[in-house]
Amino acid sequence: MKTRLSPFLLLCITGGLAIFSSTMAKNPALPLFIRSLDVPVSTVGFIAAASTVVGIVVSLPAGILSDIIGRRRVILMAAVVFATAPFLYLLVAAPWQLVMVRVYHGLATAILGPVAMAAVADTFEKGRGERMGWYSSATMVGRFVAPFVGGILIFGEDFRWVYLADGFAGVLALAAAVRLPLAAATSGSGWAALRRQRRKYLEEIAFVFRHRRILATSGIEAVQYFAYGCLETFLPIYLNENLGYPAWETGLLFTAQILAATLTKPIMGRLSDRYGRVPLIVSGLILGGVAMAIILLSSSYLVIMATIAVSGVGLATVTASTSALVADLSKAQSRGSALGILSSIMDIGHSSGPMVSGLLIASYSYRPAFAAVGAALVAAGVLYALAMRSASNRYHRPPCL
Repeated sequence: MKTRLSPFLLLCITGGLAIFSSTMAKNPALPLFIRSLDVPVSTVGFIAAASTVVGIVVSLPAGILSDIIGRRRVILMAAVVFATAPFLYLLVAAPWQLVMVRVYHGLATAILGPVAMAAVADTFEKGRGERMGWYSSATMVGRFVAPFVGGILIFGEDFRWVYLADGFAGVLALAAAVRLPLAAATSGSGWAALRRQRRKYLEEIAFVFRHRRILATSGIEAVQYFAYGCLETFLPIYLNENLGYPAWETGLLFTAQILAATLTKPIMGRLSDRYGRVPLIVSGLILGGVAMAIILLSSSYLVIMATIAVSGVGLATVTASTSALVADLSKAQSRGSALGILSSIMDIGHSSGPMVSGLLIASYSYRPAFAAVGAALVAAGVLYALAMRSASNRYHRPPCL
């Protein structure tokens, strides 16, 4: 008898393979690839951010589109990009070409992120934070394997094997996505429903944009990914050029970070279901900020590994609660739109992190720049706690809020 995988498990497999592919394309390969094209440090962040800039303008329309035509169709669009983009890196010979490839590759993660999370939120009302945490952990399995595998596939300035492996993983993600049996649409009947209920859709989207707590939570995730963008872009360059660590050792450090996040995220999701989202978000920001500020104070490989693992726990603590909180606060018929806004605002932080950090590093060097980013995380956590407390006295409504 043929065993049929559940939609949730297929979604986890699709997400895990897709994120494995996209992460290997950039960590630790991308900043080293950029530097091999003779790009100065102050400009590296702008090229590295090209893919995440796409998310700013694509994630929201992708979420809205999934509300209209269904999650599965939009996930398939992303899967096609995951399967084709990695092979284009093999043709890159100049920085501008790399920018174009990164823009195309960025479409995939910009689309998949909010739509897959909306699909999970649609399926589970009870224990939503935990289930969303499990899906995120599935994608993080791809994230923590990718840096190590990508690191050992880099030979000097030869990055071909990295991107061939990326392409193979992307094709497997597409094969899994094709089997997804998700519902065709979350409300109405697709485009016909949109024409009949255009005003309703606009009202639902306006509701999301007017919701202060949704916007505040989206903004705090942007701050978290601002720091993450700085770390993933410039730590590999610092370790290679200042401490002489080879690419595979750098990749192993990021594997430790994402492994720590993967193992703790479902636990943090469960805790947020039980004790509230905001306390977890604030705690994660402070923990990650401290780790970010001190990570370059030691040149010991083991100390750096321990510190980056702590930053991974902070990342998991924040992101296990932000998506779940936005899903809690949004309406079912506009959940894709709400998570699309979360992803778009997050990408503003993720893309600006490397840009701003590159300029800070060029002006003040690595340690002051990293310390400043860490301090910003801690300050953001304190301000977020105060803002959410004043936004609504109903916020502590159990069990999710």
